[in-house]
Amino acid sequence: MAAIHSKPQLIKTLGSVPSRFGATRKPTSLRCSAARPLHPRSYSITLLPGDGIGPEVVSVAKDILSFLILWSAPENLRSFACVSAGIEFCYNEMPMGGAAIDAVGVPLPEETLAAAKQSDAVLLGAIGGYKWDGNEKLLKPETGLLQLRAGLGVFANLRPATVWPQLVDSSTLKKEVAEGVDLIVIRELTGGIYFGEPRGFGTNDKGEDFGFNTEIYSTFEIDRIARVAFEVARKRQSKLCSVDKANVLEASMLWRRRVNEIASEYSDVQLSHMYVDNAAMQLIRDPRQFDTIVTNNIFGDILSDEASIITGSIGMLPSASISGSGPGLFEPIHGSAPDIAGQDKANPLATVLSAAMLLRYGLGEENAARRIEAAVIETLNKGFRTSDIHSSGMVLVGSKRMGEEVLKSVDSQKPIAAIS
Repeated sequence: MAAIHSKPQLIKTLGSVPSRFGATRKPTSLRCSAARPLHPRSYSITLLPGDGIGPEVVSVAKDILSFLILWSAPENLRSFACVSAGIEFCYNEMPMGGAAIDAVGVPLPEETLAAAKQSDAVLLGAIGGYKWDGNEKLLKPETGLLQLRAGLGVFANLRPATVWPQLVDSSTLKKEVAEGVDLIVIRELTGGIYFGEPRGFGTNDKGEDFGFNTEIYSTFEIDRIARVAFEVARKRQSKLCSVDKANVLEASMLWRRRVNEIASEYSDVQLSHMYVDNAAMQLIRDPRQFDTIVTNNIFGDILSDEASIITGSIGMLPSASISGSGPGLFEPIHGSAPDIAGQDKANPLATVLSAAMLLRYGLGEENAARRIEAAVIETLNKGFRTSDIHSSGMVLVGSKRMGEEVLKSVDSQKPIAAIS
């Protein structure tokens, strides 16, 4: 990977490289949102704005994270940005994706990966765009994302799919089917057919070309994702559905056997099993029956996308990718949307909710996560909508205004009781 040259104790991002939106980006250094705090919990967050609408939505999420510091400070000290009574964030903004390709020639510079590894959590905006579609595989923005996941060792992808009461009419399903849906898909991220060996192309004895891949899972890979799923289910409704194809695939037979074995460690969680073809049907027929779903890489890729469309807009959906130790990767599931980049049209709420997942699953700050989620609900209750979720009678706003309204809602909240 190419290097980004920077001065000692100052990590720069794109320097003076011209932005695709016309403006010149200034160097961004490591900086804290509060200094000289009163015994706070201090966290380092690597920000990867990326491409397209990524910088816009990450900016909104960062403002809201930073505002939590003043919100949690004593009222008589809130006017001083240097004071915190609970949390302190230090941000390190680094280039990735197409922006990094334009800056230094690779989608994931060495310094970006190093900064991510050294942080407590990573918040990513979006990567990719038409500009780089014709690049060779190693120089595609998406390759940088795969390299980042591998570098961080994240193996569990958490994708919530919640139908917000304020947006239930936006769902593709009938209201009586979609109403009340609140589930999460936990997908194994680094194994299975996407990474299994052998793989490749060949020619059979008839001279015909063929392609092949290998679906393979080890006991270790299944056990660790199962434990993540049981822990998440335990914090929700204590219901876990493991999805496989154990009636056909040997890898799924082992999957089911190991999940059953791990279940003995979680007697308080109700475990069920479902074949993937039935699960795909049940997600549309009766999605409320699910709370927590765990499945392999390829099934999770498909089912999490299916679940997301139930909610009405991918602009509302966050995700988290976590490892056994080290920082997690938190990002909205939507793409870079280059067609609306720089126009203040993007819905920032998926990134804001990704920041809430960062707090909950990455830093263990449950109360702060709940504050953000409550603020999003209040903002929607007030009728504010970006164009992707707008409907008659609602107030149409842009990305910046939506962020400002969420900030107001955070500020208006009463303190949430601590969770033991």
